[in-house]
Amino acid sequence: SEPLAWPPAPVQAASLLEEAADLLVLHRDFAAAVERCEAGCDSLGPGPERCLLVTSSAEVKCSLCVVGIQALAEMNRWREVLSWVLQYYHGPERLPPKVLELCILLYSKVREPQVMLEVGSRWLRHQTNKSLPEYSSLLELYLLHVLLPLGRFEGAEELVRGCDVLDSEQQLALCGTICESRCEWTQREEMHSAPEKQQDPATETVLGALSQKLLTVLALLRRALRSMSSHFCLLPYKKMLLATFLLYLVVVRLDPASPTSLPFIYKLVQLFRQAWAAVSSPIHRPPIQD
Repeated sequence: SEPLAWPPAPVQAASLLEEAADLLVLHRDFAAAVERCEAGCDSLGPGPERCLLVTSSAEVKCSLCVVGIQALAEMNRWREVLSWVLQYYHGPERLPPKVLELCILLYSKVREPQVMLEVGSRWLRHQTNKSLPEYSSLLELYLLHVLLPLGRFEGAEELVRGCDVLDSEQQLALCGTICESRCEWTQREEMHSAPEKQQDPATETVLGALSQKLLTVLALLRRALRSMSSHFCLLPYKKMLLATFLLYLVVVRLDPASPTSLPFIYKLVQLFRQAWAAVSSPIHRPPIQD
């Protein structure tokens, strides 16, 4: 019998994979690498190929997705990774183990593990995936990087206890990890809640001290204003105004050398003496007598 001819689609996809890897690693052209990966996945198509070529095509497609994920991450387009991958596999349960592992690690690194919560759960519940050799390691990865960081301890325990793929030792080890993570989670919550509880008495003490200081300052200010107002009320305003007016007449309107201006100058001197004595002397001091 004649050997089967190699279809052009896997060859084209493999060539595009090689180009995408060179663009990613050597040339650091991440956008072009994503384009080559998309072209390679499109060339393979959604349906299965011939039986002898299913494994080869699946490996090429998985490698194209891995290179594409890395290129998207390098361009800080990690939010597009999951939707970009799912368009070529039509369901989370069909993701290759390597692609699922890379997605879990990526979203855990950017602190968005909730993105993989439903995807990982569907993949692990699928009966076909339980026969894969990578199932145990992916379950542990999903547990450590998705469920426990999100505080899903009950779901993690149910997942471990209901998994018939794990043996008793593996289940015991994972349950211990869940228990330790739960304790650490509780301690962190207690540490965060303790300063909040202590903040109210401390705040009240600070506010009480500030209000007491404010009242003291206001009382002193009131006394000072009252003293100043009582002192200024005793000043001879009328005499000061009259002396200022006479000074204006003498300097501006009158000639100081003229004999007619002497009575005004004498009166002005008397008024200034009385005003100065009233300001500089004690309150009950008798007025100056000439």
